[in-house]
Amino acid sequence: MIETKKLTKRYANDFVALNKLNLEIGAGEVFGYIGPNGAGKTTTIRILCGLLLASSGSAKIDGMEVKDNLSKIRRVTGYMPDSFGVYEEMRVWEYLDFFGACFKIPRKKRKERIDMALDITKSEKMRNYFVDSLSRGMRQRIGLAKTLIHDPKVIFLDEPANGLDPRARIDMRDMIRNLASLGKTVLVSSHILPELASICDKVGILERGVMLAQGTVEDIMRKVQPNRLVEVQFLGKPEPVKRLAQSLEKAGHIQKAGVFDDILQFEVSGTDRDIAKLLRYLVSKKVAVVWFSEQEADLEEAFMKVTDNAAAGTRATGKSERGSKLK
Repeated sequence: MIETKKLTKRYANDFVALNKLNLEIGAGEVFGYIGPNGAGKTTTIRILCGLLLASSGSAKIDGMEVKDNLSKIRRVTGYMPDSFGVYEEMRVWEYLDFFGACFKIPRKKRKERIDMALDITKSEKMRNYFVDSLSRGMRQRIGLAKTLIHDPKVIFLDEPANGLDPRARIDMRDMIRNLASLGKTVLVSSHILPELASICDKVGILERGVMLAQGTVEDIMRKVQPNRLVEVQFLGKPEPVKRLAQSLEKAGHIQKAGVFDDILQFEVSGTDRDIAKLLRYLVSKKVAVVWFSEQEADLEEAFMKVTDNAAAGTRATGKSERGSKLK
């Protein structure tokens, strides 16, 4: 549904906002776009929506090259930026009707589309509210309804949960998953990584215009941390467990073992059967185990590891280049 190949955006001052981006998002997927401010996320979205021209490379949506099909692309895509304008003394239904008219939806059909958008965003009760009187969370709902008014196949959400309270964030998360269940393809950028982890099928980590990693959170974590991380909570004093962990580490059964208060943490490579053997071994050594679990992939940890590895590689390359110049 969305595909880019070597997509690049350069500005007049030689600043590269996007550098040879390769991206592939399937129909009905929710894709989380992660990166610090200035990484190139909004630039990508604007190019895909046809609001900004790329310097080079290819960008396709629904099989159509964006730059060659701008009018068609704008009909199949919906874009909700991180901030958008509202109009004084205009009711919600009038606001949505205005944008429906902008998309040249016939008047008789606009009411049906307004009903649909308000239903999907659970905003029916706001139909007659004045738009400029809405709270931040309410405005985000209506902004999403506006984005859906022409029933796009592909939806771009730029920081949709920014500034929302916990309840509004949960509601936004549910709405995004609902859009995917309706067959929409959703690309969502956000700084709230735990929220993305709970709703996204795949994520992409972007920094300085370069895609550092993409795939499921589990796939990314396996690349940056191939071993499995296990934690064990136990009863009693930590010293015997520390000695036991050291002996297991020396024997090569576990790696990077550490005891923190009453938690034993270690890495292990192997199958579920190997991990089960370790648990039996701990119990046989009379370690009073309260719980024993493998830690699930964490998006924040994946982001930190990927960006740290990239920074370390950049520093190493820089040193090598400086060294060669000195010679």
